[in-house]
Amino acid sequence: MRRALFVISPAGIRHLHVLERHCREASEAYGWAAELLVTEEGERSAELHHDLSSYAGEEGERLVFAVGGDGTVRACAHDLARSGVPLSIVPRGTANLFSRSLDLPVDLEQALRIGFTGDERLVDVAFACGQPFVAMAGIGIDAAVVESTPRFFKQHLGWLGYGTTGLAHLAGPGHEVTLRLDGGEPLTRWAHAVVVGNVGILPGGFTILPGAALDDGLLDVGVLEPKGLSGWLRIARLAVTGIETRDHFEHFRAAKVEVEVGEELPRQLDGDLLPPARSLSVEVQERALLVKVRRRGGGIAGGPGTFNHACLL
Repeated sequence: MRRALFVISPAGIRHLHVLERHCREASEAYGWAAELLVTEEGERSAELHHDLSSYAGEEGERLVFAVGGDGTVRACAHDLARSGVPLSIVPRGTANLFSRSLDLPVDLEQALRIGFTGDERLVDVAFACGQPFVAMAGIGIDAAVVESTPRFFKQHLGWLGYGTTGLAHLAGPGHEVTLRLDGGEPLTRWAHAVVVGNVGILPGGFTILPGAALDDGLLDVGVLEPKGLSGWLRIARLAVTGIETRDHFEHFRAAKVEVEVGEELPRQLDGDLLPPARSLSVEVQERALLVKVRRRGGGIAGGPGTFNHACLL
């Protein structure tokens, strides 16, 4: 029997029971047996990882849906990496950077259809301080923004919530940062933040790491070095246009990245906080995660049934 496990984060979903019903109906329509696992804010719980790792090790044709944001995707990727079990994504988070980079739809019917009938693609999974992430990690001002943005803003304003809070941090001080890329010679900079991306976009679809690819076996590293308001405006221009500015931003690529700073700073993975620290160590596992994507040519495969889901958004 073909089995589909739906890992659902209830945050921000207004009608959870309706969503669950549509997941079951879609599974039946496509010939799969549905199993639902609601995380109840427990994406990092030992119980969830036990259930996922057990499921990944079982026999038979299996498929996992991550129904949530980048945190839910990260939780699934932790246990599905190298397992050969495909991961499909139904984006329901604040930023959804990973699904945006894969060009996956927010529409429920289309996302479910891709999960059951789409193509498979191998992508990289990154690890920061031993913990997996699928989109972006950072130390400095980016993590400080995540830390200070209220949950209400995240759930009700989306990426605008981060932007509103972020303005208050622009005048903050920079820090001496030492980078070591692939074990090479240390590079010392004065920066407000270092971001390490498996993807290159920010919430709202803005670009911060042009050319970042999910399957190149490399991490993209951005060092934010703005000098006053004009520097932040240059970085904003990069985010909007994708045209890099060398005076206030440096871009590197490496498979292993080590960052050290002189004082404890906030750190984040995919929008979730790590404890503040003086370092951030990141490495990549090349093509470790199998994900479901649109069929070649950009279309969405047809399939049985149509699901009325307007009330879920």
